[in-house]
Order: sequence, then C-alpha cells, then structure tokens
Amino acid sequence: MARILLYIGAKHKKQPWLQNPGGIGMSAQTIDKKGIRWDVFIPCFLIIGGAAILGVVNNAWLTKVTQAVFGWSLETFGWLYQWVALGTLILITLLAFSPLGKIRFGGPQAKAKFSFGAWFAMTLTGGIATGLITYGVNEPLIYYGSIYGELKETGVAPFTPEASFFAMARCFYNWTFIPYAMYALSGVIIAYMYYNRKKELSVAASLTPLFGERVTKGFWRSAIDTLSVLAIALGLAASLGAGLALVGTGLTAAYGIQQGPGVWFILTAVITATFTVASVLGIDKGIKWLANLTTKIFYALLLLLIVIGPTVYILNLTNVGMGYWLDRFWTWALDPYLAEGKALVTWWTMYDWAIWIAYAPLMGIFFAIIAYGRTIKQFLLINWILPAVFGLVWFSVWGGTALQWQMDGRVDIVQAIKAGGAVAGIWTFLQAIPFGGVLIPVIILTLIAAFSTTADTMSTTIAALCTKGAKHDEEPALWQKVVWGVSIGAIAAIMVAFGGGAQGVDGVKFLAACGGFVVLAIFILQVAAAVKVFFMDKETKKDIVDSEDLIETPEGK
Repeated sequence: MARILLYIGAKHKKQPWLQNPGGIGMSAQTIDKKGIRWDVFIPCFLIIGGAAILGVVNNAWLTKVTQAVFGWSLETFGWLYQWVALGTLILITLLAFSPLGKIRFGGPQAKAKFSFGAWFAMTLTGGIATGLITYGVNEPLIYYGSIYGELKETGVAPFTPEASFFAMARCFYNWTFIPYAMYALSGVIIAYMYYNRKKELSVAASLTPLFGERVTKGFWRSAIDTLSVLAIALGLAASLGAGLALVGTGLTAAYGIQQGPGVWFILTAVITATFTVASVLGIDKGIKWLANLTTKIFYALLLLLIVIGPTVYILNLTNVGMGYWLDRFWTWALDPYLAEGKALVTWWTMYDWAIWIAYAPLMGIFFAIIAYGRTIKQFLLINWILPAVFGLVWFSVWGGTALQWQMDGRVDIVQAIKAGGAVAGIWTFLQAIPFGGVLIPVIILTLIAAFSTTADTMSTTIAALCTKGAKHDEEPALWQKVVWGVSIGAIAAIMVAFGGGAQGVDGVKFLAACGGFVVLAIFILQVAAAVKVFFMDKETKKDIVDSEDLIETPEGK
C-alpha cells in the first residue's frame, strides 16, 4: 500500500507538490528534523500509549471500561449507526449513477499512475485487512448454529435449511455494499476536495464545504485530526487482535501450540516487525508487492474451493441467500436491535459498522492518493462495487462450502467454534480440505501479509498527522511509526490475552466500537459535506467533462 503522508496546514502557494498530486512515490528522505504536532501527538499518545500501559498493570479495568463503551454506544446509538449506514449507501449509489461520475480527479488531462489491476489489489487488501479470512467460514457457521444466541429472536431455528439461508444472507448484508460505501464516501469527498478544489490532503479539509477554511486551522483542525487518529488506532488494534486470535487458534489446531499471553505477544512482535519493514521499503518494493501477492493468494483460494467444493450447492445457496437478504433488507437496515436481538445486531452488525467507520476517514485518504487521474465512477467501481462483489463471492464460496460440509457431517465446524472461540472454525474447515495441511501455513502467512498491508499505511498516516509540514513524498520519522505500531500492537495483544470473553475476541470488539464511536460525528459531517458539494454546489457541475483515460507509466501493471 502506498505511503500516505499529509501536508497539513500549509497554504496552496506553499504546496508545490500539488502540481503533481499523482506522484505518490516516496523519496528516500525522512522528516526526522521536522517538528512534532504536539497538539495531536500528546493526547493520542496519552490515550493509546496509556491504555497499553494500563492493560499491563490492570487489564481487567481496561476490559471493563471498553466493554462499557461498547454496550452504551451501540445500544444507545444503534438507530443512528443504521441511518448513517443506509444514508451512505443511498448517497454513493446516486453518485455512481449520476453525471457526476464523469468528474476526473485532477482534471480532464490528469494521468493515472496505476493500472486497474494494481489499483484494485491495493484497495482490496488495504481495506479488507484480515476480515474475509477471519470470518468467511466462521461467521456463517456461527449464525447457522446460533452459537452465541444470534437466532434466538429471529424466529429461525438453528441447524435448519432456513438457518443456512439466513446465515448467507446476513453475511451478504454485513460484508458487501453497505460497509464499502462507507470507505468510498470518505475517499471520494477527500479526493475531490484535494485534487479539484485544491484543498489540503486531510480529514479536516473534506469538511470545508460545511465550515469553510476555518475548519483546517486552530482548535478544530487539531480536534478532528486527534479524533481520526484515535479512531484508526483503536480500529487497527481491533483488527490486529482478531488476526492474533485467528493465527493463535491456527497454531493450536495445526501444531498443538497452546494459546496464552506469551504466544500473543510473540505474534504481535512478528506482525509489528513485518509491517514496519514493509513501511521502510516503500510503495514499490514493499506495499504494492505485498498487496499484489495477497490478492493473488485470495484468487487462488477462491478457485481452489470452487473446484473442490460443492459448486452447484454454492450457486444455489448464493441465489437463495441473495433473495433472503433483499427480502429482509429494510428491516435489517433499520433495526437497532429491537426486532432481532442484541446477540445478532449489536455484537455483529453494529460492531461491523463501528469498525468500518473507524477506518473510513484515514483509509479514505489512502484511497484518494492512489485515485489521481480516475473518474468518480471509476473510483466507486474500484472502491465500492468490485470489493462488495468480491465479498459476496468470497462468502458464497467459503461460507457455502462450510455450510454444506457441516450439514453433510463431513466436519463439525460449529463444535470447533464452541470449543475454540469465534475465529477457530476455519482451521477445522481447512483440515477437511485435501492438502489442507499445506494450506494452513499459507493462510497464516496470508493473514500476516494482509494485516501488514493495512497496518503499514495507517501507522504511517498517524505518524504524518503528528508531524508539522509533512509532505506526500517524504517519510515520517521512523521512531514515530515504531511508537504507534508498538502501542497499537500492545493493546491488541492485551485485549486478546486478557479480554477474550465468550467469543475469544470480545476485547477486540470492544475496541472497534470505541474507535467507531470516536469518529462517528466526523463521518456524519463527511456525509453532509458530500451531499452539499456534489448535489448543491453549482461549481461542481463545471467539473463534469468527458475525457479519456491516461496511464502515466506501465509501472503499476
């Protein structure tokens, strides 16, 4: 994934790099000598670093506090999360299929740096982290068996054909068009304001349609950047925690290595070192290569299961699952938990919305940087439609195969999850595949690579937000990236080791909800800013121009 470095607070006349915003390759220089934005660094470090230290000293208290925030925020504001999610989906749909889709980031003559293939690889692996591998098998089987009471208030009996339809439909709902619309919304407003309105590349600048230039200065700029850093740090810790739990259960299933605090902290050190090395190598030698490799592994795994899995059943279940999903769409889209219960809605859908919102503002900056020279329609194709379709295919193939094998008695994934936690089922599933013993280490390495792709960019972004005058073609100080990486990793390991709970990943779900709630107000303002600039601002219509695609170099192919 590309280096995302923000040039914060400088005027346009002091930004020569705006003349070539598509040139995102990093120079070898760093900005160690540039000042620290203490207004962002200190509060973020006190909270993130302090939480890591507190977790070591009194992990029970940390777990209790994050659990309280989880329950209060999602139960009190579940209705708001649902309206925000639904509104974002409607807005992105209108934008994708309107004449505004012709607007090209950077103007009609802007040249894109990356091919569509390389572009999609970076956006897919960057936005997905470890999610699809973690839950592609586990989540459908959790619903099917109602392991944690997910079906209790739905009227669907577990272990029935309808339970399999429900399981597939609910995964489609949670993992396709709504969550990727959140990423796309943040990315499209940031990209347009930066490339076409010549604003700074920051979260605050995306809100200028609502508040003008004052939002990029003083207290408000500091507050917005601080909240964005806290949200992504907590969301990143949650993703890392889920990855740690998944890899840990894999080591137990495949090699008999028992899980425990020692294992969690060793895995944290390995993963943190991996994304730090990738960060130092840069975009072409590190992240782009990692993204392309990870994407090819995803494609290979899909093809493998299509060949050896119950292909006809997968296709049939996909059809029925889509029908079930569409039939219940409006109830699911507006239910804060009253209709189908907290075990399903709060602990799964609202958790999903929280972590996607936590990632959205800073992930949107990365998506904006690599989208130079592309139209809004192309941007939404790559960042919304195709990832959503990929998620649908992934859950159809992996989830459909797992459900069929569970029903046939070939493997008991439900029991494996009950025994090992919410992320343990995939390893039992893999052991039932021919040559599954070979796949397990491949999956473990893929998990590390997938998470490293996301973590590298986000730790770099956090470091840049805490640096005065950071530019897009300069690396932030390495010590900052290490500080944030270690702090985030420590929290993740602590929450997995000491806050696992009934699902084994309760602690990381608490973190995700905290991160999403921290940035919820900013994301809502981004939605409002997008409505204003794209549908109410007459100046925007001037950028609707027919133009041809131009690729700068074959480098990204």
